[in-house]
Amino acid sequence: MHVQDITLFPLRVALTKPFVISLGPLTHAENLFVRVRTRGGLEGWGEASPFPTIHGETLNGAVAIGRELAPQLIGLRADDAPAYTARLQRFIHGNHALKSAFDIALHDIAAQAAGLPLYQYLGGRSLRPLFTDYTVSLGTPARMAEDALDIRRAGFPVIKVKLGGDPAEDIERIAAITQAVGREIPLRLDANQGWSFDGAVTALRGLAAYHVEHCEAPINRYEWTRLPELRRLSPIPLMADESCWNEADLRRLTTIGAVDRINIKLSKSGGLYEARRIVEASGLPLQVGGFLESRLGFTAAAHLAMSSEKVVFCDFDTPLMQIEDPVAGGITYGPGGSVLLPDANGLGARLRPEYQLPSSPQITIS
Repeated sequence: MHVQDITLFPLRVALTKPFVISLGPLTHAENLFVRVRTRGGLEGWGEASPFPTIHGETLNGAVAIGRELAPQLIGLRADDAPAYTARLQRFIHGNHALKSAFDIALHDIAAQAAGLPLYQYLGGRSLRPLFTDYTVSLGTPARMAEDALDIRRAGFPVIKVKLGGDPAEDIERIAAITQAVGREIPLRLDANQGWSFDGAVTALRGLAAYHVEHCEAPINRYEWTRLPELRRLSPIPLMADESCWNEADLRRLTTIGAVDRINIKLSKSGGLYEARRIVEASGLPLQVGGFLESRLGFTAAAHLAMSSEKVVFCDFDTPLMQIEDPVAGGITYGPGGSVLLPDANGLGARLRPEYQLPSSPQITIS
């Protein structure tokens, strides 16, 4: 089960419409797919979703660093996550999204070799229902209300709403959405660090009257020591996202009572090995989400969610926003926002053959 070669497949896929958050608009998913093959003929797949305003990573940068990082894995065992994780960490700091692609592919191989679906390899025992929300981009109250109504009509059980602008305008946005969809459907808010501390207090108190489950990333990640104070002042539960990348961050946040919930993303944690450490250490309810991954990346996220009942919330919607689906196998979306795992050992997802042609951009390291 030793790594023989690794191939990088950079891919840029347009979104059906711009995805707007407080950090700026996004028009394309620019992701790096990774194929790892072993000497015994097994093949595993992973995906990185670099996000410049959060990771400081780009697709071109991931390709460049990937060409240097991949040789570190040649000859290592695919089922020895502590060893390959330590090797990658020693070689270069950060680059979490890129590392996650390698880690997912190696877990895919290890689970196949064990004859298990990935969620069972990660410690899960049985399948349970998973449901995703769907996200409304930041915009005018009228535009956001219209988008939210479309989401409700499509049958999604929860609507996620991007905020982080002027607090008074954000309150208007939620008021307009609630008027459009009604008070029965729950809302999940994500400010993407867009509010100041005082602005967050104003917004969260002003939104207390609405059906809000929680608010992600209300203030800048570097102000995490102020989260306990904000939590005391907020009538809405707070969720850490950009301020929680790994187990050490989790322990810092929980020690000071900073938040009520934690959001895990594989391209933020560096992959499944580090994400599982967060899951195992957490005493808080968890959400598994992502960036702009395709169904391949979110298949790995769904396996992680299925591996532990600590994961209460799922945010797996961005593959539905992309005009191309480059993935064979993988999760499927059913009625009511349901998410179904593939019936296969390992990850159960790979890049479609037409995206692996020699004419496509790819780099092989052996």
